[in-house]
Amino acid sequence: MANAQPASSMRDALYEAPGPKTRVKMFIGTFISVVAIAALLSFVVYRFWVTGQLSSRYWELFSWRTTWIYLGKGLLGTFQVALTAGLISLVLGMLLMLGRTSHFRLLSAICGVITNFFRGVPSLLFIYGFFFIVPSLGFKMDSFWMLTIPISLAASGVLAEVFRAGVNAVPRGQTEAGLSIGLTRWKVKSKIVLPQAIRFVIPSLISQLVVVVKDTALAYVVTFPDLMQNAQVLRTNYDALVSTYLVVAVIYILINYLINKASVYASHRMGVKIIR
Repeated sequence: MANAQPASSMRDALYEAPGPKTRVKMFIGTFISVVAIAALLSFVVYRFWVTGQLSSRYWELFSWRTTWIYLGKGLLGTFQVALTAGLISLVLGMLLMLGRTSHFRLLSAICGVITNFFRGVPSLLFIYGFFFIVPSLGFKMDSFWMLTIPISLAASGVLAEVFRAGVNAVPRGQTEAGLSIGLTRWKVKSKIVLPQAIRFVIPSLISQLVVVVKDTALAYVVTFPDLMQNAQVLRTNYDALVSTYLVVAVIYILINYLINKASVYASHRMGVKIIR
């Protein structure tokens, strides 16, 4: 046991190393899967070609500078919503976590109910609520906030639990040691526990931004000009369904890939090991 190596992947942490027979089965299964996926992609491309979706008239709009400027404006709107919602959800998530971990039972119970409610309700329902219900109550709200606030509420419930997991990861003995030298509970939490907890969960916080970015695609509900809304306008004007959504999908994939890479980079900088 003294020579045991630390787990470098989730598979190594949960299972033993595969034997020769298992490796053969894994190779066969992987080969069949690759062939099946390649066949499916070939069929999809063939159907696009047969139906004329690969015709140049559906793709030439992406050779125009104006198209990319229009998509760029939508992408800027996506970033504005994502960053604003991310900051609001971070603050609200931290407050909910502090309330839920409080020694005041009533406050803890209220924050627990709010957290579970925010986590359990889909972002789309929140957006519909702000779009239909809030104006009926006499409150006028810009489409930016009709999208940003619901996304923030949904994300804050998840982030509250992420923060709480980080707090629970800090050894309890450190809290007891702080109390034993006369520190108040708030000073122990703010000076000892929270700095370590935030360090533990920074990769998860950055990864949660991926969810926030994807939720911005619901902007069509409130007609906010984000990347997806502008893509729908292009699709309608040029009748380019496949080409438009394929290009936009690639853009979203690249954005989320960069966010995930930032999460890995931050974890390495902070000395937090990610088991995959």
